[in-house]
Amino acid sequence: MGMKLYKKLNLMWIITLTLVLVFGAIIFALGIRNVNAEDGDAEEDFTIEMIREGAKYVTIFDDGEKLTVKSGAKTVGGVLGKAEIILNEGDIVEPGLETEIDMDNYYINIYRARPVLLRDGKMTKYVMVAGYDARTFIKQAGLTLYDGDEVKMVPNANFLETGVAEVYEITRNGGRTITEEVEIPFGETTIKDYNLAPGTTEVRQLGEVGMKEVLYNVLYVDGVEVSREYISEEVRREPVDRVVAVGASKIEQRPLTPSMGRNRYTVTLADGRVVERQETYYDLPMSGVMGFCGGGSYSVRADGAKIDQDGYVLVAANLSRYPRCSVVETSLGLGKVYDTGTFAVANPEQFDLATDWTNRNGR
Repeated sequence: MGMKLYKKLNLMWIITLTLVLVFGAIIFALGIRNVNAEDGDAEEDFTIEMIREGAKYVTIFDDGEKLTVKSGAKTVGGVLGKAEIILNEGDIVEPGLETEIDMDNYYINIYRARPVLLRDGKMTKYVMVAGYDARTFIKQAGLTLYDGDEVKMVPNANFLETGVAEVYEITRNGGRTITEEVEIPFGETTIKDYNLAPGTTEVRQLGEVGMKEVLYNVLYVDGVEVSREYISEEVRREPVDRVVAVGASKIEQRPLTPSMGRNRYTVTLADGRVVERQETYYDLPMSGVMGFCGGGSYSVRADGAKIDQDGYVLVAANLSRYPRCSVVETSLGLGKVYDTGTFAVANPEQFDLATDWTNRNGR
């Protein structure tokens, strides 16, 4: 009898242990619920797939409310979407929605847009703002703050009438100087690259605008600016030029110059022929030939070459070899054939480049 009871107990123990193991495996397969210890925190399924995706803890501060989730979303917007957080017009999210979640224990701040009342003397203005830097959202509302002006939050005695809890009052302290941040545009630097196809471009460095602070003396009457006078400025950040590489033929490494008179070089044509070319230059009014290629005007480039409205150097050539409006390579850059001359009979591979090197009259 004792042996039978022992066998029954042993069998029950084995069955119980097996059920526990099976039940535990089912729970693990379905995913573990990740619940933050703090009250009010959101829950999100934390599965094996999320582990593979590199799920990270993210803490969201939503206008004073704190939420912690563990998410495999790649961006700030993705995390907020999975957490079912709805954004309204005017809300500010820092970092931006497209920012990548690149670390564990990540923080997101949401500043909800809310109505506030601004008082500037006799003027009253209702605006929707996000964040709590009064001077910043007052400027965003289109009001000018002068050096020395004060901004303070005051009680709203007419809350039931206006429905606005926050009232900010601007006190003008007689100061009439204002400091404004002004962008400094960036320039563009062009470099020749003899490994790029002629005429193609490639941006090598993006331009960045600079910033300067400009101080003005302003006359302000009844909340309205009537005049301003420039006082001084200080550069806070220098602009960075945009750098563009322009494809150039290797023949441009030895360009034609006024003192050279005649430039000779060997060039391989598109059909594979290797020819010896020579370049000369002339200085005549070019208006009479511009109509051959669609009209338009020409101008004189900084180096003295005459160019059309598209930037092509004006070229005279043998028209049987190089028809009018053909684009050709010259030592001064890409050119376009507009003209011809008697020289083309003796030397069909000669180019005569239009320049301002003789008359130097700008035309």
